[in-house]
Amino acid sequence: VNLQMWIVGAFPLCHKFFFFSLASTAITCFTRGLDLTKETEDVLCPANCPLWQFYVFGDGIYASLSSICGAAIHRGVITNAGGAVRVQTLPGQENYPAVNANGIQSQVLTRWASSFSVTRTKNTMLEAVGRSVSTARPSTGKRSKKPLDKKAGNKDCKADIAFLIDGSYNIGQRRFNLQKNFVGKVAVMLGIGTEGPHVGVVQASEHPKIEFYLKNFTAAKEVLFAIKELGFRGGNSNTGKALKHTAQKFFSLENGARKGIPKIIVVFLDGWPSDDIEEAGIVAREFGVNVFIVSVAKPTTEELGMVQDIGFIDKAVCRNNGFFSYQMPTWFGTTKYVKPLVQKLCSHEQMLCSKTCYNSVNIGFLIDGSSSVGESNFRLVLEFISNVAKAFEISDIGSKIAAVQFTYDQRTEFSFTDYTTKEKVLSAIRNIRYMSGGTATGDAISFTTRNVFGPMKDGPNKNFLLVLTDGQSYDDVRGPAAAAQKAGITVFSVGIAWAPLDDLKDMASEPRESHTFFTREFTGLEQMVPDIIRGICKDFLDSKQ
Repeated sequence: VNLQMWIVGAFPLCHKFFFFSLASTAITCFTRGLDLTKETEDVLCPANCPLWQFYVFGDGIYASLSSICGAAIHRGVITNAGGAVRVQTLPGQENYPAVNANGIQSQVLTRWASSFSVTRTKNTMLEAVGRSVSTARPSTGKRSKKPLDKKAGNKDCKADIAFLIDGSYNIGQRRFNLQKNFVGKVAVMLGIGTEGPHVGVVQASEHPKIEFYLKNFTAAKEVLFAIKELGFRGGNSNTGKALKHTAQKFFSLENGARKGIPKIIVVFLDGWPSDDIEEAGIVAREFGVNVFIVSVAKPTTEELGMVQDIGFIDKAVCRNNGFFSYQMPTWFGTTKYVKPLVQKLCSHEQMLCSKTCYNSVNIGFLIDGSSSVGESNFRLVLEFISNVAKAFEISDIGSKIAAVQFTYDQRTEFSFTDYTTKEKVLSAIRNIRYMSGGTATGDAISFTTRNVFGPMKDGPNKNFLLVLTDGQSYDDVRGPAAAAQKAGITVFSVGIAWAPLDDLKDMASEPRESHTFFTREFTGLEQMVPDIIRGICKDFLDSKQ
Protein backbone atom coordinates (compact mmCIF):
# COMPACT_ATOMS: atom_id res chain seq x y z
CA VAL A 1 0.00 0.00 0.00
CA ASN A 2 2.83 2.39 0.85
CA LEU A 3 4.41 1.64 -2.54
CA GLN A 4 1.11 2.31 -4.29
CA MET A 5 0.75 5.66 -2.43
CA TRP A 6 4.31 6.59 -3.37
CA ILE A 7 3.60 5.87 -7.07
CA VAL A 8 0.43 7.97 -7.02
CA GLY A 9 2.35 10.76 -5.29
CA ALA A 10 5.19 10.48 -7.76
CA PHE A 11 2.86 11.02 -10.75
CA PRO A 12 0.38 13.70 -9.62
CA LEU A 13 -0.25 14.99 -13.16
CA CYS A 14 -1.09 11.66 -14.79
CA HIS A 15 -4.65 11.20 -16.03
CA LYS A 16 -4.95 7.44 -15.70
CA PHE A 17 -2.69 4.77 -14.24
CA PHE A 18 -2.94 0.96 -14.07
CA PHE A 19 -1.21 -0.96 -11.28
CA PHE A 20 -0.27 -4.56 -11.94
CA SER A 21 1.58 -7.12 -9.91
CA LEU A 22 5.28 -6.42 -9.96
CA ALA A 23 5.72 -10.06 -11.12
CA SER A 24 4.19 -9.26 -14.55
CA THR A 25 6.73 -9.23 -17.38
CA ALA A 26 6.38 -6.42 -19.93
CA ILE A 27 6.27 -7.86 -23.47
CA THR A 28 5.87 -6.41 -26.98
CA CYS A 29 2.82 -6.64 -29.21
CA PHE A 30 4.46 -9.49 -31.13
CA THR A 31 5.95 -11.64 -28.36
CA ARG A 32 4.88 -15.22 -29.11
CA GLY A 33 3.93 -18.03 -26.77
CA LEU A 34 7.07 -19.92 -27.76
CA ASP A 35 9.21 -16.96 -26.57
CA LEU A 36 8.24 -17.62 -22.92
CA THR A 37 10.21 -20.11 -20.82
CA LYS A 38 7.90 -20.77 -17.83
CA GLU A 39 4.85 -23.04 -17.82
CA THR A 40 2.74 -20.29 -16.27
CA GLU A 41 3.74 -16.65 -16.63
CA ASP A 42 2.05 -13.30 -16.02
CA VAL A 43 2.79 -10.78 -18.75
CA LEU A 44 1.86 -7.17 -19.42
CA CYS A 45 0.65 -6.31 -22.95
CA PRO A 46 1.21 -2.76 -24.22
CA ALA A 47 -1.54 -0.47 -25.49
CA ASN A 48 -2.39 0.38 -29.10
CA CYS A 49 -1.04 -2.76 -30.77
CA PRO A 50 -1.87 -2.81 -34.53
CA LEU A 51 -4.60 -5.49 -34.69
CA TRP A 52 -4.15 -6.11 -38.41
CA GLN A 53 -0.52 -7.20 -37.90
CA PHE A 54 -1.25 -9.95 -35.37
CA TYR A 55 -0.60 -13.58 -36.20
CA VAL A 56 -2.96 -15.74 -34.15
CA PHE A 57 -3.66 -19.44 -34.75
CA GLY A 58 -6.65 -21.12 -33.10
CA ASP A 59 -9.38 -20.16 -30.66
CA GLY A 60 -9.17 -20.58 -26.88
CA ILE A 61 -6.14 -22.82 -27.24
CA TYR A 62 -3.58 -21.08 -29.44
CA ALA A 63 -0.55 -22.50 -31.27
CA SER A 64 2.62 -21.27 -29.53
CA LEU A 65 3.78 -19.30 -32.58
CA SER A 66 0.77 -16.98 -32.00
CA SER A 67 1.20 -13.48 -30.58
CA ILE A 68 0.31 -13.56 -26.86
CA CYS A 69 -1.29 -10.09 -26.88
CA GLY A 70 -3.14 -10.88 -30.11
CA ALA A 71 -4.51 -14.09 -28.56
CA ALA A 72 -5.52 -12.21 -25.39
CA ILE A 73 -7.45 -9.58 -27.37
CA HIS A 74 -8.98 -12.27 -29.61
CA ARG A 75 -10.11 -14.14 -26.47
CA GLY A 76 -11.52 -10.99 -24.84
CA VAL A 77 -9.14 -11.22 -21.88
CA ILE A 78 -7.92 -7.66 -22.56
CA THR A 79 -8.78 -4.90 -25.02
CA ASN A 80 -6.39 -2.96 -27.24
CA ALA A 81 -5.75 -0.69 -24.24
CA GLY A 82 -3.37 -3.44 -23.04
CA GLY A 83 -3.28 -5.14 -19.70
CA ALA A 84 -2.09 -8.07 -17.63
CA VAL A 85 -2.46 -11.60 -19.00
CA ARG A 86 -1.71 -15.01 -17.52
CA VAL A 87 -0.20 -17.41 -20.07
CA GLN A 88 -0.43 -21.17 -19.50
CA THR A 89 1.75 -23.46 -21.65
CA LEU A 90 -0.14 -26.46 -23.07
CA PRO A 91 0.72 -29.50 -25.25
CA GLY A 92 0.64 -29.27 -29.04
CA GLN A 93 -2.69 -29.70 -30.83
CA GLU A 94 -4.09 -30.62 -34.22
CA ASN A 95 -6.50 -28.51 -36.27
CA TYR A 96 -6.34 -25.07 -34.68
CA PRO A 97 -9.51 -23.35 -35.99
CA ALA A 98 -9.86 -19.91 -37.59
CA VAL A 99 -12.28 -17.65 -35.70
CA ASN A 100 -12.98 -13.94 -36.09
CA ALA A 101 -13.32 -12.31 -32.66
CA ASN A 102 -12.77 -8.86 -31.15
CA GLY A 103 -11.31 -7.40 -34.36
CA ILE A 104 -8.79 -10.21 -34.93
CA GLN A 105 -9.08 -12.99 -37.51
CA SER A 106 -7.27 -16.02 -36.18
CA GLN A 107 -5.91 -18.48 -38.74
CA VAL A 108 -6.10 -22.22 -39.37
CA LEU A 109 -3.09 -24.39 -38.52
CA THR A 110 -3.03 -28.16 -39.09
CA ARG A 111 -0.76 -28.91 -36.14
CA TRP A 112 1.90 -27.34 -33.92
CA ALA A 113 4.29 -28.72 -31.29
CA SER A 114 3.03 -26.63 -28.34
CA SER A 115 0.11 -24.38 -27.37
CA PHE A 116 -0.94 -21.87 -24.76
CA SER A 117 -4.09 -20.43 -23.20
CA VAL A 118 -4.67 -16.88 -21.93
CA THR A 119 -6.71 -15.78 -18.91
CA ARG A 120 -7.11 -12.65 -16.80
CA THR A 121 -4.53 -12.38 -14.03
CA LYS A 122 -5.93 -12.62 -10.55
CA ASN A 123 -3.31 -10.36 -9.01
CA THR A 124 -4.08 -7.06 -10.70
CA MET A 125 -3.62 -4.71 -7.75
CA LEU A 126 -5.84 -1.73 -8.47
CA GLU A 127 -6.73 0.87 -10.99
CA ALA A 128 -6.09 4.50 -10.08
CA VAL A 129 -6.13 7.86 -11.78
CA GLY A 130 -3.15 8.26 -14.06
CA ARG A 131 -1.86 7.74 -17.61
CA SER A 132 -1.71 4.15 -18.86
CA VAL A 133 1.78 2.68 -18.78
CA SER A 134 2.61 1.16 -22.14
CA THR A 135 5.66 -0.19 -23.93
CA ALA A 136 4.09 0.92 -27.22
CA ARG A 137 5.15 4.23 -28.77
CA PRO A 138 2.69 7.05 -28.13
CA SER A 139 0.90 8.02 -31.31
CA THR A 140 0.76 11.68 -32.21
CA GLY A 141 -0.79 13.27 -35.23
CA LYS A 142 2.44 14.21 -36.98
CA ARG A 143 4.37 11.06 -36.20
CA SER A 144 1.78 8.45 -37.19
CA LYS A 145 2.29 8.74 -40.94
CA LYS A 146 5.93 7.72 -41.05
CA PRO A 147 5.56 4.45 -39.09
CA LEU A 148 2.57 3.54 -41.27
CA ASP A 149 4.76 3.82 -44.37
CA LYS A 150 7.41 1.70 -42.67
CA LYS A 151 4.85 -0.94 -41.79
CA ALA A 152 3.71 -1.16 -45.41
CA GLY A 153 7.33 -1.54 -46.53
CA ASN A 154 8.77 -1.16 -50.02
CA LYS A 155 5.79 -1.97 -52.27
CA ASP A 156 8.06 -1.94 -55.34
CA CYS A 157 9.98 -4.93 -53.98
CA LYS A 158 7.31 -7.52 -53.22
CA ALA A 159 9.12 -10.80 -52.63
CA ASP A 160 9.11 -13.72 -50.19
CA ILE A 161 12.76 -14.32 -49.30
CA ALA A 162 14.49 -17.06 -47.33
CA PHE A 163 18.05 -16.25 -46.25
CA LEU A 164 19.84 -19.61 -46.09
CA ILE A 165 22.83 -18.79 -43.90
CA ASP A 166 25.96 -20.87 -43.44
CA GLY A 167 26.17 -22.23 -39.88
CA SER A 168 28.87 -24.84 -40.48
CA TYR A 169 32.32 -25.25 -38.97
CA ASN A 170 33.65 -23.93 -42.31
CA ILE A 171 32.57 -20.44 -41.40
CA GLY A 172 33.27 -20.50 -37.66
CA GLN A 173 31.75 -18.38 -34.89
CA ARG A 174 33.48 -15.08 -35.76
CA ARG A 175 32.60 -15.05 -39.48
CA PHE A 176 29.12 -16.36 -38.59
CA ASN A 177 28.55 -13.14 -36.61
CA LEU A 178 29.82 -11.04 -39.54
CA GLN A 179 27.44 -12.95 -41.81
CA LYS A 180 24.51 -12.12 -39.47
CA ASN A 181 25.53 -8.45 -39.63
CA PHE A 182 25.49 -8.49 -43.42
CA VAL A 183 22.13 -10.32 -43.63
CA GLY A 184 20.67 -7.77 -41.18
CA LYS A 185 21.82 -4.87 -43.35
CA VAL A 186 20.32 -6.50 -46.46
CA ALA A 187 17.02 -7.07 -44.62
CA VAL A 188 16.81 -3.40 -43.56
CA MET A 189 17.63 -2.04 -47.01
CA LEU A 190 15.03 -4.32 -48.65
CA GLY A 191 12.27 -2.34 -46.91
CA ILE A 192 10.48 -5.16 -45.08
CA GLY A 193 6.79 -4.48 -44.44
CA THR A 194 3.30 -5.89 -44.71
CA GLU A 195 2.99 -4.90 -48.38
CA GLY A 196 6.68 -5.18 -49.22
CA PRO A 197 9.25 -7.97 -48.89
CA HIS A 198 8.81 -10.64 -46.20
CA VAL A 199 11.87 -12.56 -45.02
CA GLY A 200 12.73 -15.65 -42.99
CA VAL A 201 15.97 -17.39 -42.09
CA VAL A 202 17.15 -21.01 -42.38
CA GLN A 203 20.52 -22.14 -40.99
CA ALA A 204 22.48 -24.74 -42.94
CA SER A 205 24.74 -27.04 -40.93
CA GLU A 206 24.72 -30.80 -40.33
CA HIS A 207 20.90 -30.63 -40.37
CA PRO A 208 18.95 -27.57 -41.64
CA LYS A 209 16.98 -25.53 -39.11
CA ILE A 210 14.24 -23.04 -40.02
CA GLU A 211 14.97 -20.21 -37.59
CA PHE A 212 11.88 -18.15 -38.42
CA TYR A 213 9.25 -18.04 -41.16
CA LEU A 214 8.02 -15.28 -43.47
CA LYS A 215 4.94 -14.71 -41.31
CA ASN A 216 6.77 -14.34 -37.99
CA PHE A 217 7.99 -10.75 -38.44
CA THR A 218 6.83 -7.98 -40.76
CA ALA A 219 8.95 -5.11 -39.43
CA ALA A 220 12.67 -4.59 -40.08
CA LYS A 221 13.57 -4.03 -36.42
CA GLU A 222 11.91 -7.32 -35.41
CA VAL A 223 13.80 -9.17 -38.14
CA LEU A 224 17.06 -7.52 -37.03
CA PHE A 225 16.49 -8.62 -33.45
CA ALA A 226 15.65 -12.18 -34.55
CA ILE A 227 18.81 -12.37 -36.70
CA LYS A 228 20.92 -11.02 -33.85
CA GLU A 229 19.62 -13.78 -31.55
CA LEU A 230 20.55 -16.65 -33.92
CA GLY A 231 22.95 -19.18 -32.40
CA PHE A 232 25.83 -20.82 -34.27
CA ARG A 233 25.13 -24.54 -34.92
CA GLY A 234 28.36 -25.95 -36.41
CA GLY A 235 28.70 -29.25 -38.32
CA ASN A 236 29.25 -29.88 -42.04
CA SER A 237 28.01 -27.32 -44.58
CA ASN A 238 25.29 -29.54 -46.04
CA THR A 239 24.04 -26.73 -48.24
CA GLY A 240 22.33 -29.03 -50.73
CA LYS A 241 20.32 -30.72 -47.99
CA ALA A 242 19.34 -27.33 -46.54
CA LEU A 243 18.43 -25.87 -49.94
CA LYS A 244 16.19 -28.82 -50.78
CA HIS A 245 14.52 -28.67 -47.33
CA THR A 246 13.91 -24.92 -47.71
CA ALA A 247 12.45 -25.23 -51.22
CA GLN A 248 10.06 -27.98 -50.12
CA LYS A 249 9.01 -26.81 -46.64
CA PHE A 250 9.52 -23.06 -46.24
CA PHE A 251 7.22 -21.43 -48.79
CA SER A 252 3.81 -22.86 -47.87
CA LEU A 253 0.78 -20.57 -47.46
CA GLU A 254 0.57 -21.87 -43.87
CA ASN A 255 4.05 -20.49 -43.21
CA GLY A 256 3.31 -17.06 -44.69
CA ALA A 257 4.10 -17.39 -48.42
CA ARG A 258 1.87 -15.16 -50.55
CA LYS A 259 0.22 -16.12 -53.84
CA GLY A 260 1.61 -14.55 -57.00
CA ILE A 261 4.74 -13.12 -55.31
CA PRO A 262 8.26 -14.30 -56.30
CA LYS A 263 9.84 -16.88 -53.99
CA ILE A 264 13.59 -16.42 -53.45
CA ILE A 265 16.25 -18.34 -51.52
CA VAL A 266 19.49 -16.44 -50.98
CA VAL A 267 22.16 -19.02 -50.16
CA PHE A 268 25.18 -17.70 -48.24
CA LEU A 269 28.11 -20.02 -48.68
CA ASP A 270 31.50 -19.71 -47.01
CA GLY A 271 33.87 -21.77 -49.17
CA TRP A 272 31.98 -24.69 -50.74
CA PRO A 273 29.21 -27.20 -49.91
CA SER A 274 30.07 -30.59 -48.40
CA ASP A 275 27.19 -32.32 -50.22
CA ASP A 276 25.54 -32.39 -53.68
CA ILE A 277 23.81 -29.12 -54.49
CA GLU A 278 22.71 -29.83 -58.09
CA GLU A 279 19.67 -31.96 -57.22
CA ALA A 280 18.55 -29.36 -54.66
CA GLY A 281 18.72 -26.68 -57.37
CA ILE A 282 16.48 -28.78 -59.63
CA VAL A 283 13.95 -29.28 -56.80
CA ALA A 284 13.93 -25.52 -56.13
CA ARG A 285 13.25 -24.77 -59.80
CA GLU A 286 10.38 -27.30 -59.82
CA PHE A 287 8.86 -25.47 -56.85
CA GLY A 288 9.20 -22.09 -58.59
CA VAL A 289 11.93 -20.81 -56.29
CA ASN A 290 14.59 -18.39 -57.51
CA VAL A 291 17.92 -19.49 -56.03
CA PHE A 292 20.73 -16.95 -55.52
CA ILE A 293 24.18 -18.07 -54.38
CA VAL A 294 26.22 -15.50 -52.45
CA SER A 295 29.66 -17.08 -52.22
CA VAL A 296 32.26 -15.67 -49.88
CA ALA A 297 35.93 -16.64 -49.79
CA LYS A 298 35.62 -18.95 -52.81
CA PRO A 299 37.99 -21.92 -52.95
CA THR A 300 41.64 -21.14 -53.70
CA THR A 301 43.53 -23.04 -56.38
CA GLU A 302 44.98 -25.35 -53.73
CA GLU A 303 41.50 -26.03 -52.26
CA LEU A 304 39.77 -26.85 -55.56
CA GLY A 305 40.77 -30.51 -55.23
CA MET A 306 38.58 -30.75 -52.11
CA VAL A 307 35.47 -29.47 -53.89
CA GLN A 308 33.14 -32.28 -55.08
CA ASP A 309 31.86 -30.27 -58.04
CA ILE A 310 33.71 -27.15 -59.17
CA GLY A 311 30.65 -25.96 -61.14
CA PHE A 312 28.29 -26.21 -58.15
CA ILE A 313 27.21 -22.55 -58.30
CA ASP A 314 26.01 -22.74 -61.92
CA LYS A 315 24.12 -25.96 -61.17
CA ALA A 316 22.36 -24.61 -58.08
CA VAL A 317 21.18 -21.17 -59.23
CA CYS A 318 17.82 -20.43 -60.84
CA ARG A 319 19.42 -19.78 -64.24
CA ASN A 320 23.04 -19.97 -65.29
CA ASN A 321 23.13 -16.44 -66.69
CA GLY A 322 25.33 -14.60 -64.17
CA PHE A 323 22.41 -12.76 -62.56
CA PHE A 324 21.76 -15.30 -59.79
CA SER A 325 25.30 -15.58 -58.43
CA TYR A 326 27.07 -12.99 -56.32
CA GLN A 327 30.65 -13.01 -55.10
CA MET A 328 32.20 -11.34 -52.05
CA PRO A 329 35.93 -11.79 -51.34
CA THR A 330 35.56 -11.74 -47.53
CA TRP A 331 33.09 -11.17 -44.70
CA PHE A 332 35.01 -8.04 -43.68
CA GLY A 333 33.97 -4.65 -45.09
CA THR A 334 30.81 -5.96 -46.74
CA THR A 335 28.71 -2.76 -46.49
CA LYS A 336 29.42 -1.80 -50.12
CA TYR A 337 27.94 -5.14 -51.27
CA VAL A 338 24.56 -4.63 -49.61
CA LYS A 339 22.92 -2.29 -52.12
CA PRO A 340 23.87 -4.22 -55.32
CA LEU A 341 22.48 -7.44 -53.79
CA VAL A 342 19.24 -5.70 -52.74
CA GLN A 343 18.84 -4.32 -56.27
CA LYS A 344 19.08 -7.85 -57.66
CA LEU A 345 16.54 -9.22 -55.18
CA CYS A 346 14.08 -6.44 -56.13
CA SER A 347 14.44 -6.97 -59.92
CA HIS A 348 11.23 -8.95 -60.29
CA GLU A 349 11.32 -9.04 -64.07
CA GLN A 350 14.48 -11.16 -63.74
CA MET A 351 12.88 -13.78 -61.47
CA LEU A 352 12.72 -16.38 -64.20
CA CYS A 353 11.99 -19.31 -61.91
CA SER A 354 8.80 -17.97 -60.34
CA LYS A 355 6.74 -19.61 -63.07
CA THR A 356 6.72 -23.41 -62.94
CA CYS A 357 4.81 -26.33 -64.35
CA TYR A 358 2.94 -26.43 -61.04
CA ASN A 359 1.59 -22.88 -61.15
CA SER A 360 1.56 -21.99 -64.85
CA VAL A 361 -0.34 -24.64 -66.83
CA ASN A 362 -3.88 -25.25 -68.07
CA ILE A 363 -4.74 -28.97 -68.05
CA GLY A 364 -7.85 -30.16 -69.85
CA PHE A 365 -9.08 -33.71 -69.24
CA LEU A 366 -11.04 -35.34 -72.08
CA ILE A 367 -12.85 -38.28 -70.46
CA ASP A 368 -14.28 -41.28 -72.30
CA GLY A 369 -17.81 -41.84 -70.96
CA SER A 370 -18.69 -44.67 -73.38
CA SER A 371 -20.67 -47.78 -72.39
CA SER A 372 -17.60 -50.04 -72.37
CA VAL A 373 -16.09 -48.11 -69.44
CA GLY A 374 -18.77 -48.90 -66.87
CA GLU A 375 -19.69 -47.03 -63.69
CA SER A 376 -17.05 -48.51 -61.35
CA ASN A 377 -14.20 -48.05 -63.83
CA PHE A 378 -15.41 -44.51 -64.54
CA ARG A 379 -14.89 -43.75 -60.79
CA LEU A 380 -11.29 -45.01 -61.12
CA VAL A 381 -10.78 -42.61 -64.04
CA LEU A 382 -12.07 -39.70 -61.92
CA GLU A 383 -9.73 -40.72 -59.11
CA PHE A 384 -6.81 -40.66 -61.56
CA ILE A 385 -7.80 -37.17 -62.75
CA SER A 386 -8.05 -35.93 -59.14
CA ASN A 387 -4.59 -37.27 -58.30
CA VAL A 388 -3.04 -35.48 -61.29
CA ALA A 389 -4.89 -32.23 -60.47
CA LYS A 390 -3.77 -32.36 -56.81
CA ALA A 391 -0.13 -31.87 -57.83
CA PHE A 392 -0.78 -28.39 -59.25
CA GLU A 393 -1.19 -24.97 -57.62
CA ILE A 394 -4.69 -24.10 -58.77
CA SER A 395 -5.74 -20.47 -58.36
CA ASP A 396 -7.00 -17.47 -60.31
CA ILE A 397 -3.37 -16.55 -61.05
CA GLY A 398 -1.97 -20.10 -61.12
CA SER A 399 -2.75 -23.36 -62.88
CA LYS A 400 -6.26 -24.13 -64.12
CA ILE A 401 -8.17 -27.36 -64.73
CA ALA A 402 -11.07 -28.17 -67.10
CA ALA A 403 -12.92 -31.41 -67.88
CA VAL A 404 -15.01 -32.60 -70.87
CA GLN A 405 -16.81 -35.96 -71.02
CA PHE A 406 -17.56 -37.52 -74.40
CA THR A 407 -19.48 -40.33 -76.05
CA TYR A 408 -20.92 -39.49 -79.48
CA ASP A 409 -21.74 -36.16 -77.85
CA GLN A 410 -19.62 -33.90 -75.70
CA ARG A 411 -20.40 -32.33 -72.34
CA THR A 412 -18.24 -29.64 -70.73
CA GLU A 413 -18.21 -30.67 -67.08
CA PHE A 414 -16.40 -27.45 -66.09
CA SER A 415 -14.19 -24.95 -67.89
CA PHE A 416 -10.88 -23.34 -66.90
CA THR A 417 -12.55 -20.28 -65.40
CA ASP A 418 -15.25 -22.05 -63.37
CA TYR A 419 -13.19 -22.96 -60.31
CA THR A 420 -10.13 -21.16 -58.93
CA THR A 421 -9.29 -23.31 -55.90
CA LYS A 422 -8.01 -26.87 -55.69
CA GLU A 423 -10.79 -27.85 -53.27
CA LYS A 424 -13.54 -26.74 -55.69
CA VAL A 425 -11.87 -28.43 -58.66
CA LEU A 426 -11.57 -31.74 -56.78
CA SER A 427 -15.19 -31.45 -55.65
CA ALA A 428 -16.30 -30.80 -59.25
CA ILE A 429 -14.38 -33.88 -60.46
CA ARG A 430 -16.05 -36.07 -57.81
CA ASN A 431 -19.48 -34.85 -58.93
CA ILE A 432 -19.05 -35.77 -62.63
CA ARG A 433 -21.85 -38.16 -63.67
CA TYR A 434 -21.19 -41.06 -66.05
CA MET A 435 -22.87 -40.53 -69.46
CA SER A 436 -22.62 -43.96 -71.23
CA GLY A 437 -22.84 -44.17 -75.06
CA GLY A 438 -20.56 -44.52 -78.12
CA THR A 439 -16.99 -43.30 -78.76
CA ALA A 440 -16.26 -40.34 -81.05
CA THR A 441 -12.84 -39.20 -79.80
CA GLY A 442 -11.94 -37.05 -82.83
CA ASP A 443 -15.08 -34.89 -82.52
CA ALA A 444 -14.43 -34.57 -78.80
CA ILE A 445 -10.85 -33.28 -79.37
CA SER A 446 -12.17 -30.70 -81.87
CA PHE A 447 -14.92 -29.62 -79.46
CA THR A 448 -12.43 -29.23 -76.57
CA THR A 449 -9.87 -27.34 -78.68
CA ARG A 450 -12.52 -24.88 -79.84
CA ASN A 451 -14.70 -24.40 -76.76
CA VAL A 452 -12.45 -25.08 -73.77
CA PHE A 453 -8.95 -24.05 -74.91
CA GLY A 454 -10.13 -21.41 -77.41
CA PRO A 455 -10.83 -18.72 -74.77
CA MET A 456 -7.40 -19.40 -73.15
CA LYS A 457 -5.23 -19.18 -76.27
CA ASP A 458 -3.78 -15.75 -75.47
CA GLY A 459 -3.25 -16.48 -71.77
CA PRO A 460 0.15 -16.85 -70.08
CA ASN A 461 -0.22 -20.53 -69.12
CA LYS A 462 0.99 -23.46 -71.23
CA ASN A 463 -1.89 -25.69 -72.45
CA PHE A 464 -2.07 -29.48 -71.99
CA LEU A 465 -4.80 -31.94 -73.00
CA LEU A 466 -5.04 -35.44 -71.50
CA VAL A 467 -7.23 -37.75 -73.58
CA LEU A 468 -8.44 -40.81 -71.63
CA THR A 469 -10.11 -43.59 -73.62
CA ASP A 470 -10.68 -47.35 -73.32
CA GLY A 471 -11.49 -48.22 -76.94
CA GLN A 472 -11.47 -47.63 -80.68
CA SER A 473 -12.82 -44.28 -81.88
CA TYR A 474 -15.58 -44.34 -84.52
CA ASP A 475 -14.11 -41.27 -86.20
CA ASP A 476 -10.70 -39.94 -87.26
CA VAL A 477 -8.46 -38.79 -84.40
CA ARG A 478 -5.33 -37.79 -86.33
CA GLY A 479 -6.68 -34.57 -87.94
CA PRO A 480 -8.33 -33.13 -84.78
CA ALA A 481 -5.21 -33.97 -82.68
CA ALA A 482 -2.91 -32.26 -85.24
CA ALA A 483 -5.18 -29.17 -85.17
CA ALA A 484 -5.03 -29.12 -81.35
CA GLN A 485 -1.23 -29.27 -81.40
CA LYS A 486 -1.11 -26.53 -84.03
CA ALA A 487 -3.20 -24.41 -81.63
CA GLY A 488 -0.41 -24.76 -79.01
CA ILE A 489 -1.89 -27.63 -77.00
CA THR A 490 0.41 -30.47 -75.91
CA VAL A 491 -1.57 -33.74 -76.10
CA PHE A 492 -1.01 -36.76 -73.84
CA SER A 493 -2.99 -39.88 -74.74
CA VAL A 494 -3.86 -42.32 -71.96
CA GLY A 495 -5.25 -45.65 -73.17
CA ILE A 496 -6.88 -48.39 -71.12
CA ALA A 497 -7.97 -51.96 -71.96
CA TRP A 498 -8.99 -52.06 -75.67
CA ALA A 499 -7.67 -48.66 -76.77
CA PRO A 500 -5.62 -49.28 -79.96
CA LEU A 501 -1.97 -48.21 -79.72
CA ASP A 502 -2.10 -46.69 -83.25
CA ASP A 503 -4.92 -44.32 -82.20
CA LEU A 504 -3.07 -43.34 -79.03
CA LYS A 505 0.12 -42.51 -80.96
CA ASP A 506 -1.82 -40.62 -83.62
CA MET A 507 -3.25 -38.34 -80.93
CA ALA A 508 -0.07 -37.80 -78.90
CA SER A 509 2.35 -34.89 -79.30
CA GLU A 510 5.97 -35.47 -80.37
CA PRO A 511 7.97 -37.35 -79.24
CA ARG A 512 5.02 -39.76 -79.27
CA GLU A 513 6.64 -42.41 -77.08
CA SER A 514 6.86 -40.06 -74.10
CA HIS A 515 3.32 -38.67 -74.63
CA THR A 516 1.57 -42.05 -74.98
CA PHE A 517 0.51 -44.11 -71.96
CA PHE A 518 -1.28 -47.44 -71.79
CA THR A 519 -2.52 -49.84 -69.10
CA ARG A 520 -4.43 -53.13 -69.46
CA GLU A 521 -6.52 -52.52 -66.31
CA PHE A 522 -8.23 -49.38 -65.00
CA THR A 523 -6.49 -50.03 -61.66
CA GLY A 524 -3.18 -49.39 -63.48
CA LEU A 525 -4.03 -45.70 -63.88
CA GLU A 526 -2.84 -44.99 -60.34
CA GLN A 527 0.77 -45.93 -61.18
CA MET A 528 0.79 -43.53 -64.14
CA VAL A 529 0.17 -40.37 -62.09
CA PRO A 530 3.83 -39.50 -61.28
CA ASP A 531 4.92 -40.12 -64.90
CA ILE A 532 2.15 -37.89 -66.28
CA ILE A 533 3.06 -35.06 -63.89
CA ARG A 534 6.76 -35.46 -64.70
CA GLY A 535 5.95 -35.39 -68.42
CA ILE A 536 3.95 -32.14 -68.08
CA CYS A 537 6.80 -30.56 -66.11
CA LYS A 538 9.43 -31.67 -68.61
CA ASP A 539 7.43 -30.20 -71.51
CA PHE A 540 6.92 -26.98 -69.56
CA LEU A 541 10.64 -26.61 -68.81
CA ASP A 542 11.60 -27.47 -72.40
CA SER A 543 9.24 -24.78 -73.69
CA LYS A 544 10.97 -22.17 -71.47
CA GLN A 545 14.54 -22.94 -72.56
